[in-house]
Amino acid sequence: MLDINTLKFDDKGLIPAIVVDATTKKVLTLAYMNKESLEISIKEQKTCFYSRSRQELWRKGETSGNFQHIVSITADCDNDALTVLVNKDGPACHLGTDSCFNNTVFESKENHAFSMDGLYDLLVGRKTNKPEGSYTTYLFEKGIDKILKKVGEECTEVIIGAKSNDKAETVYEIADLAYHVMVLMVEMGISVEDIKKELASRHIIDHKVKQEKMTK
Repeated sequence: MLDINTLKFDDKGLIPAIVVDATTKKVLTLAYMNKESLEISIKEQKTCFYSRSRQELWRKGETSGNFQHIVSITADCDNDALTVLVNKDGPACHLGTDSCFNNTVFESKENHAFSMDGLYDLLVGRKTNKPEGSYTTYLFEKGIDKILKKVGEECTEVIIGAKSNDKAETVYEIADLAYHVMVLMVEMGISVEDIKKELASRHIIDHKVKQEKMTK
């Protein structure tokens, strides 16, 4: 662990802290800490910042209830900036939005960032708007039985590809399976966040089981 005394605070005694959602990896806000607020953050495992405008410490959530529970704090290579990974209780921005970063300055038409959340949102749009000629629209119109049949078929294809030790084919079929499973999720109102939370709870349980085995 890095000694916080080796961190490089600026001439005002501050260090920038980039707060990131531990689940979605979305950047939530950029704030500042001094040594005291950093020590409080570590002790309480909740974010505490230094307000440059009010010239005082402030604990995120102390008035709104939107606390940020710290998972980890990491310094950059120069020890003059921090990344704070958190699980949040509510919106990070004082405007009530999930993140403070919402105003697009530039967006490339050639380069696109893929994410499971983005795919999920696209599928929700297909279910709502049902554009003609879309395979996803076809699945939603056919309903749960057709979707489940496709999930079953893709499971079989994954098994066949893996059994043949064909990596490229298995990757292709897993992608097909993931897509159809997400269509099923949208149909049933299951969010990506629901799955992430379930997996996270299992990770905690698995970690505890490992610890118990090590102590025996």
